[in-house]
Amino acid sequence: MWSAITRLSLGLFLIALASGVLLLSDMGRRTPSAQAMVPVAVVQHASQAVLDQGVQGMVEGLAERGFVDGKTVAITRFNAENDLPTANAIAKSVSDGRFRLVLTGSTLSLQTVAAANREGKALHVFGLVTDPFGAGVGISRDDPLNHPRHLVGYGTLQPVPEAFRFARQLYPALRTVGVVWNPTEANSEASTKLAREASRELGLTLLEANVENSSGVYEATSSLIARGVQALWVGGDVTVLVALDAVLAAAKKSGIPVFSNVPPNVERGALFGLGADYHEVGRLTGLLAGDVLRGTDPATIPVKNLVPKTLMLNTQALKGLKDPWQISSEVLALADEIVDETGVHKKGGAAPLS
Repeated sequence: MWSAITRLSLGLFLIALASGVLLLSDMGRRTPSAQAMVPVAVVQHASQAVLDQGVQGMVEGLAERGFVDGKTVAITRFNAENDLPTANAIAKSVSDGRFRLVLTGSTLSLQTVAAANREGKALHVFGLVTDPFGAGVGISRDDPLNHPRHLVGYGTLQPVPEAFRFARQLYPALRTVGVVWNPTEANSEASTKLAREASRELGLTLLEANVENSSGVYEATSSLIARGVQALWVGGDVTVLVALDAVLAAAKKSGIPVFSNVPPNVERGALFGLGADYHEVGRLTGLLAGDVLRGTDPATIPVKNLVPKTLMLNTQALKGLKDPWQISSEVLALADEIVDETGVHKKGGAAPLS
């Protein structure tokens, strides 16, 4: 009997010893993702060039602070693809405590995550947002330090009046501008209010058409053209940006230009884009997120407006216009990027907009 017990004990001992050896050897092969990497979520609302560039900047900014994906942080990306129910589901998922920090790009992503993360289970840093003070997430316009303790970021209120003045410079006889926008987007409402003010100051008529979803953008654009607009302006409205090709197609068919406060739209066919360098906005947002991960208390950081300006021009978009829009050599010299018959040419860099 004792010999059987001895053999059983010895067998258990050998099994335990073997398991210990395997565990030790596995620890030697483990990557940081299994032990020490900080879990970070990056959330954007749609696949748009401006948001893609901004999110890439966020990742680069984090890396500059030492939080490199796959080495010191484990970044999980989420994209709602312009679907609000999906956005709400993502927001709930990233706010359950599994992520140390959530980075959001776009106003809608800020709003959905802020609503789901009221308890502050995750730190939340936002960017690529037109007007965070008007987004309904508890950020005071009068006191930029008055915001939820776990939430901080940058606003990027686009230089809408400057874009309208620039359009008048390219065509002094400009009198009527059209805009398609979604009233449910707080960012779009903020930009449209600026467009109205700029139009009044310049003596322009701003004609507006509202849409609820991207499928209605072409029809809304066509209705503005039928009302006699001489140009179309596209702000940061995500609903419209998703259907930007429809706006450009309708405008080209009628021989009128499209100008925008989203500079990358120039590469799609807009005449000019004057606005923020969203890659740089994203990078600076990533740096801020890195500071928060290092221990800076978000409650001590004011929410502020950040607009590193860039100007992009498309001389090809002048072709076929029924009115004499002109881009002078002096104007070309101001551009950070020019699209012409030979391709895309980048020069200069982003400069702060006062």
